[in-house]
Amino acid sequence: MNKRHFIKTCALSAALLPLAGSHAFAGAPLSGVKKRLPLPLNPGDTVGLVSPSKATDQLLDVQIATEVMQALGLTVKTGAHLTSRRGHLAGTDAERAADINAMFADDDVKAIICLRGGSGAARLLPLLDYALIKAKPKILLGYSDITALHSAIQAKTGLVTFHGPNGAGSWNHFNAEQFRQLFFQRQAMHYQNITTDEDELVPRQNRIITITPGKVQGELIGGNLTVLTALAGSAYLPDFSGKILFVEDVEEAPYRIDRMLTTLKLMGALDKIAGFIFGQCSACHPSGGYGWLTLDQIFDDHIKPLNIPAYRGAMIGHIKQQFIVPVGGRVELDADAGSFRLLEAVFQP
Repeated sequence: MNKRHFIKTCALSAALLPLAGSHAFAGAPLSGVKKRLPLPLNPGDTVGLVSPSKATDQLLDVQIATEVMQALGLTVKTGAHLTSRRGHLAGTDAERAADINAMFADDDVKAIICLRGGSGAARLLPLLDYALIKAKPKILLGYSDITALHSAIQAKTGLVTFHGPNGAGSWNHFNAEQFRQLFFQRQAMHYQNITTDEDELVPRQNRIITITPGKVQGELIGGNLTVLTALAGSAYLPDFSGKILFVEDVEEAPYRIDRMLTTLKLMGALDKIAGFIFGQCSACHPSGGYGWLTLDQIFDDHIKPLNIPAYRGAMIGHIKQQFIVPVGGRVELDADAGSFRLLEAVFQP
C-alpha cells in the first residue's frame, strides 16, 4: 500500500562537510514562536523509540532500529505501545501520543527516534503535551509522515527538530556519519550533495538544478509536501514568513505536486518564504500519456516568479542517503552551488 493511500486515510561527505569545528553561534528566529534548542546528545545516552504513524509490518524493524542505535553507541528505551496495532496504525491515537509525551517527560531519555513513517501522525497533534515539550526540549528525529510532528512542534513550541532517517530506515555509512557529526560532534554542517562513483562521463546521480540563483539566510521549515499541505488551515502549521522552505515527496504524479504547490500559493505561504529547496521526488512519474505538466514546468510556474534563491535535487527525501535537516535551524542557502550551511547552533550549550 503506497504513501498516498495512507495519507488519504488520515483525513484529509563532500556532501556534509562540517565547517571548521564547533562554534558558539548567536542569533534569533526571524518571526513566530521563540526558538527553543534541544538538549545535546552524547554517546552512551538513552534514546526513546516511538511509532507515531503506521504499524510495523514485522518485529524485525524494531530489532533493526534498536541495533542501529546501539551501534551508534546509544542505549534504547522502547515506547510502551511501540508494537501495538489498530488498523494500519501503531496503536490508538491516545496510545501513540502517550508514548511521545512519556519520552519527553522521561529525564533519562535524551532524544526521541521515530521508528517509521506511513500515515497517522497528524491525528496525534491535538493530543501532544506542548507545555511539556517546551519545558523538556529534546531531539526528535524522523521524516515522511513525521513532518506532521515537526510542523506542529515548530508552530506550538519553537523547538528545533530533525528531519532525517527513521529508526528502521537505511543507516548506511553516509547517514551514520552524518548522525555522529551533527549530534555527537555538534559540527556546523554544510549540506551539499555527494557525487557517486558511476560509469558515466559526467555524473548523473545527485544532480542539482538551480531554479533561481542567489544566496539567502533564514530558518528552515518543511518536510514531506503531501503531509505539510494536509495541515493547511490548521493551527499546526508554522509561520512561513522569512523562512527557507524545503520539501520532498514520493509516489506522487507531477499534477499532484502542482496541486500541492498551488495550495501553498493560494494560502499565501509561498509569497512569504525567503528561499526554496526541493529535495527528491522519488517515483514521481506521470500516470500515463502525453500532456502532463513536467516538474520543470511546475517549478517554473510556482517558484521562479517568487524571485527568491531556489534549487532542486537536494539529498532530502525517500532515498537511502539523506541529509539530517534541522527544522527551525538557521542556514545560508546558496542556490548556485546547490547547498546550505548551518549558521547557528541547534543544541543547547
